[in-house]
Amino acid sequence: MHKSNPTKELNKTQLIDLYMGKYVAFPNGEIAKPIDIAQGEDVKQVFYKHLVGLSLARVNAYWSRLRFSGRVQPPLELETEQQVIDYLASHHNAIGYISERNLTKNLKVVYRIHE
Repeated sequence: MHKSNPTKELNKTQLIDLYMGKYVAFPNGEIAKPIDIAQGEDVKQVFYKHLVGLSLARVNAYWSRLRFSGRVQPPLELETEQQVIDYLASHHNAIGYISERNLTKNLKVVYRIHE
């Protein structure tokens, strides 16, 4: 997340709510823009397995159902971790996941997954 965002931390439930379309705002009420990484990236598989205990195929099926209903949009999907980093660094309200080794000074951690 951008370092200037006032959110200090999120718990697992809050993160699930943002990434699974249940809420569209951070706890302080500010609109959140979740960012996803394209298929085939290991970090995405680890993220969703830890977060909701589902395979990427099941997560995709979940979003297909919701998209069909027209109720909610899935997170914006970018192709690479670098694109996610660049997007987070330039968008105050965006939240995303990356490998810790790729963390930059423009970003801050609000939730950490331990493998």
